[in-house]
Amino acid sequence: MQGVTGQGLELTVISAVIIGGAALFGGSGTMWGTVIGVAFIGLLQNILNIKGISSFWQTVVTGLVIVAAVAADTWQRKRKTRA
Repeated sequence: MQGVTGQGLELTVISAVIIGGAALFGGSGTMWGTVIGVAFIGLLQNILNIKGISSFWQTVVTGLVIVAAVAADTWQRKRKTRA
């Protein structure tokens, strides 16, 4: 086994965990949420590959999904603190 196995998959792993509900700033998240996040990111990447989207745009889409997930988490936390 090579020591570089999985190199370059950092963005995929981080996005899957964030989509699964783990807060970017820590303190929350579940194992099942992470499993759902991994399934979602895997499905998204598979769809983009099947459509023939270049790897550059796949990275852009993954980044946008991360931004949307962090924004939704931040909005939800602010809404909870107001209530």
